[in-house]
Amino acid sequence: MYYKKQGLPEENEVILCTVKKILPHSIFVDLDEYENKEGLIHISEISPGRVRNIRDFVKEGKKIVCKVLKLDRERGHLDLSLRRVNQVQRINKNKEYKQEIKAEKILEIAGKDLKLSIEDMYGKVGKELMKDYSSLYQAFEEITENQKILDELKLDKKTKETLLKYIGEKIKRREIRVAATLTITSQLPNGIEIIKNVMKEIQEKNKNSSIIYLGAPKYRLTLTSDNYKTAEKEVLEIKELGLSLIKNKGSFDLVRDDKRNS
Repeated sequence: MYYKKQGLPEENEVILCTVKKILPHSIFVDLDEYENKEGLIHISEISPGRVRNIRDFVKEGKKIVCKVLKLDRERGHLDLSLRRVNQVQRINKNKEYKQEIKAEKILEIAGKDLKLSIEDMYGKVGKELMKDYSSLYQAFEEITENQKILDELKLDKKTKETLLKYIGEKIKRREIRVAATLTITSQLPNGIEIIKNVMKEIQEKNKNSSIIYLGAPKYRLTLTSDNYKTAEKEVLEIKELGLSLIKNKGSFDLVRDDKRNS
C-alpha cells in the first residue's frame, strides 16, 4: 500500500502486518497500514497450543492479521497477538486490504490519464476523502451512490470526470437485501389463483423482488437494492400494491424481518 496512516493503532485494533524477523521466542513485524511502525508478537501469542517452532506458523515476508494487545505511545512499542484474531476478523481484514489496493489502483490509473503521480492523486483526492471516511475504498463506494461527494473537493472538471469513470468501472455498487414475511389468504373458490396473481403482479412491478413459499399462508419476500432508503420505500409500495390487489377477495399482510442483510 502506498498510503500509510500516521501515529499508532489503538488497543484491540485488528491490523495487517508483514513478518520481518523471527527469533526463538518472538516475532517482529512491520505494520502495513502505519508508517514506519513495527510490533512484537511473543511466542505465547502465536497459537493457543504449545509452540515448539515458530517457523511452523509463520515465515519472513508473510502477511498476517494481528490484534493490538498493549501499546506504549511514548516508546512507540506495540505488543501484538496472532492467536487472538478469529477467522471472521482475519477474513474481513484481508478483504479490506484487497479493497484498499483496488482503490489505490483506481487513483493510479486515473492519475496516468491526468499525468499525475499516485502521490499527487493522494494529495489532491485521497487524503481529502480519508478525512471523512475510514478507507479510500469506502469513500469510492459512497461516490457510486452520491457523485456530489466529489464536488466538495472542488476538483477541476477533467479530474472529476476521470475519477468517476474509473470508480464506475471498478467499484461495484453495494447490494443490500431486505426480507419480509407475506401472509396472503383467500377463501374464494379460486383463492389459489388469486394468491398466485397477487405474487406475480408484485414481482412484475418490482423486478428486484422475489417471493418463495414458506407454508400456507406465509411467503418470504426478498428485495434487493443499492441502499436502504430505496429498499424501505419499495417495501411500503409492495405492501400497498398487495392490499390493493387482494381488495375484498382475501387478506394481505407484510411484516418486515428485524435483521438487515447485506
